[in-house]
Amino acid sequence: MKITRFCPAKVNLFLEVTGKRPDGYHELATLFGKINFGDTLTVEAVPAPQTNISLTLTGPVAPLLQADASNLACRAARTFLEHFHLTADIQITLEKHTPTGAGLGGGSSDAAGVLLALCEIFGKDKNELLPASAKLGADVPLFMYEDTFLKGEGIGEKLTPVPAPGPLPWLVLAYPNTVVPTKGVFARLRLPSAEAALTNTSNLDKLIAYLRCASPLAGWKHLLFNRLEECVVPFTNSVRNVLLDLRKTNTDAVLMSGSGSTVFALVETEKDAKNLVSKLQNKERIVFFTTFHRSLKDENNGNKDTSYGRGSPQGVCKRNV
Repeated sequence: MKITRFCPAKVNLFLEVTGKRPDGYHELATLFGKINFGDTLTVEAVPAPQTNISLTLTGPVAPLLQADASNLACRAARTFLEHFHLTADIQITLEKHTPTGAGLGGGSSDAAGVLLALCEIFGKDKNELLPASAKLGADVPLFMYEDTFLKGEGIGEKLTPVPAPGPLPWLVLAYPNTVVPTKGVFARLRLPSAEAALTNTSNLDKLIAYLRCASPLAGWKHLLFNRLEECVVPFTNSVRNVLLDLRKTNTDAVLMSGSGSTVFALVETEKDAKNLVSKLQNKERIVFFTTFHRSLKDENNGNKDTSYGRGSPQGVCKRNV
């Protein structure tokens, strides 16, 4: 049986670091949003007396990756087989577009895509794999969910879906052809005070409330936040230049995603997105526009329009988050 899946990238609309655990991992409060940019994965698998996992890489990012057992897609396949005590011949083809070290979760999305495809092929419950998926990477469980937006806590693996029923803004993403190692980012991090962390987590709840109520971008763009910007922007010229160029265009809904290096802006219309891309594009960076990724689950709930509209209700409705 052969399964082909789209593996969406993600951005972080909010990211605060609330503490550090004894094992060295950091506690987060974040809001993930999946986008209509990513990789295409094909998985073919049949039961076999002995396990064999092969990976073929294509696409523009393929030359930068290793097609061997160290690849997260191969590790995900082995995790699946070990969890369910199976042996199989698995062939994976990955058309790779999401750059590595970009704060977009590309490898994690690919790993989740492999797990989901194998669950479909072998008739297994994906929910059984959530703990095992977290061991592959903190962001992998995010992509096991169908939802567009999820609140992340813990090291990012404690996830709560966030319904966003209304029209959504467009995204302009700028990748400055720079890999930012996550380990170095967190090494420079200074934890916020308890008071600052509490204020920011309250802002995260406000942001979630706005999305739940289909409020326009103007009402919540001031709540976008990423603590890790202060650990990347002063130390990485290419990221700083993209951030400054975006803000010079009178676009104030601008944020770095995750631990970098991609910077994105939220804008109201497709026309705004196209204009912004034309202003930012140069040989030092890759700039493109896209929309948030609506899943089949979203479409079944009537959320088919990914473009931004001015018909959304104003303000924040009163709802527990």
